[in-house]
Amino acid sequence: GFEQPYHILRDEHDTDGARRYKGLHGVLDRRPAVSPNGFDWDMLDVKPVPSSDESHCLYDEITGEFLALVKQPTEWGRSVWLSRSADFERWTDPSLILHSDEVDRANRRERIQKVVEDPAYLSPAIVDETDYLAEIYQMAVLPYEGVYIGFPVLFNPAGAIPPPHMNYTAINQVELTVSRDLQVWERVANREVFIGVDPRESESYGWAQNLPCGRPVVRKDGEIWIYYNACRFRGPRELYPDIPEELLDDNSALCLAKVRKDGFVSLDAEEIGTVVTKPFVAQGVLKVNVDAADGKIGVEVLDADTMRPLPGFEIESCRTIEGDHLTAAVRWQEKSRVDAGSPVRMRFVMNRAKLFSFWLN
Repeated sequence: GFEQPYHILRDEHDTDGARRYKGLHGVLDRRPAVSPNGFDWDMLDVKPVPSSDESHCLYDEITGEFLALVKQPTEWGRSVWLSRSADFERWTDPSLILHSDEVDRANRRERIQKVVEDPAYLSPAIVDETDYLAEIYQMAVLPYEGVYIGFPVLFNPAGAIPPPHMNYTAINQVELTVSRDLQVWERVANREVFIGVDPRESESYGWAQNLPCGRPVVRKDGEIWIYYNACRFRGPRELYPDIPEELLDDNSALCLAKVRKDGFVSLDAEEIGTVVTKPFVAQGVLKVNVDAADGKIGVEVLDADTMRPLPGFEIESCRTIEGDHLTAAVRWQEKSRVDAGSPVRMRFVMNRAKLFSFWLN
């Protein structure tokens, strides 16, 4: 029988036109299904992927697999589990890949306190004194330049909603993680909020929670578009007697966040700052993605062991880069290629600049 579609993918790799569209259906367990047109579905007689009410599904070009990131409980509450499939029919048993911890628990206390004390934000309707766990509500994933960028939603409970509604008032905000193998995930940028709740006077709807809708889109120009569901309120409307009815009726919207190419995080120098890379073998032209519209950036190439600049690649020889560039080639006087037979390090010297990424062509 037909079940509610939860994820739908268009698969250009399958030679069978009857399987052009693939979907996971069902409010809880996700049942695989295929379709020639996205409207008429054939539910596959295979084992479903177990999940709670939140999940993500995507095709991974790196491994050639389909990925389902589902929500199941752990001792840390809602957590992210991963199931994989090469054919969309046989799925692995979900394995735990990300849960919250004591740092998230401490962050929860601080984030709830911030919105309670700052009148610019909407305080949760119920804030009790319970030291709740923070939980990972869901996580969208983007295969990107050979790694995986994760967008975990940190669920920060504020107070228990009494029966019959149960659940919690909360603020849900998006952070960042990164992985090279889909199993081990590293939290990014001191767990700073990537998409946070919005002030009440803003035109956005994300007063209480922001939830990525799926895999972000990398456009041809490199800009990254992140669609997300933004909600003004969390919990039944009777919790908000002072909120105008027209706002309660207009609670959520599909929103779009945009970042530049590689623009998830940056190394920033408000004045003069330096950063030295790990050792690596360098061959090619060094390129940088940098915003130095109000400053400048230079680079020198160091011997990885002695930390001394290679001849011709001193910072004094570097042609300073100024301006905002998605791709800028670094040059040292007449040198444009770095071809070192042994490992080197790059020392970036920045002044009022933001470094997003570097690579060698």
